[in-house]
Amino acid sequence: MIYVVIAFLWVSICLYIITGGADFGAGIVELFSRKSYKEKTKKIMSKSIAPIWEANHMWLIIAIVILFVGFPSIYTCVSTYLHIPLVLMLIGIIARGTAFTFRNYDAVDDRWQNLYDQIFYYSSLLTPFFLGIIAAATISRRIDPEASDFLSLYIYSWFNIFGICVGIFTVSLCAYLASLFSLHEARMSDALPIMIRKAREAALYVIITGILVFISANYSHIPLLKWIFSKALGIIVITAATVSLLFTNEAIKKNNFLTVRFLAGFQIVMILVAATYQHNPNVILLANGRHLSLLSESAATKTINMLGWALILGSIFILPFLYYLLISFGAKSNKKP
Repeated sequence: MIYVVIAFLWVSICLYIITGGADFGAGIVELFSRKSYKEKTKKIMSKSIAPIWEANHMWLIIAIVILFVGFPSIYTCVSTYLHIPLVLMLIGIIARGTAFTFRNYDAVDDRWQNLYDQIFYYSSLLTPFFLGIIAAATISRRIDPEASDFLSLYIYSWFNIFGICVGIFTVSLCAYLASLFSLHEARMSDALPIMIRKAREAALYVIITGILVFISANYSHIPLLKWIFSKALGIIVITAATVSLLFTNEAIKKNNFLTVRFLAGFQIVMILVAATYQHNPNVILLANGRHLSLLSESAATKTINMLGWALILGSIFILPFLYYLLISFGAKSNKKP
């Protein structure tokens, strides 16, 4: 049952990055849109994230619950040594959701709308940035439980060049996902060429920031290149992600935007596999040479078994309703304005 729980954890994180990434990316795309078509972008993005802007947090909650119940020592390590970026990320999630609600459902259209927009934009930018920083910290061997000063314990573990580059890369990924996901919603409007151009620009940013991640990893003595390319699986998944970019471009030319969404999700899965497979199931690499493994740091067998069955039964109830939610919004979006 331990492998069932680990599978649910990995899938939850993966789905949160895909759906949450598209969600956060909507604010990022809006933020960097020109004033001349910012209003069009705003309408398309709001329509695009409507089915998932709150539902996607379900995957984050599931991942946190799995860690808290099934892997308490790993949960403790993250919530202790990375509590600063974690709190900032959670504040960003709350601020963003609040701003999105008020800017869309406030009965009065006044100067407060500008404040709601700004909160929405910058919380959308900062939240994935700190998510990327947290992810980078878990594999950078900067978390040092034996440190005796505040900076070494709670700052240097995440505030470093590698973490910042991964954070920027995560922001670029979110903008890329949001741009691709929005094409389906923009297909019946004159904003489609704008969104296609944004998607291609975002893809370029992903490539550039991805290169920066490898450069910063080498500078920080993190063997990221070796982790990814030393085995056949890493080469295969990176090749698959790269080739899928060509298929994505072809699907865009043919206006097959549902295929574009599928390919975007596929690329994220490939990136996650490449980033995690080499040191799996070790999810946190510590500065003292030790690591925290999902297998050795799991809770008691009875707890894992109960958690596994709870996840299986819960998915039976949740997934059909989530599918119905997406279908309902999809049917609505198919109607021409």
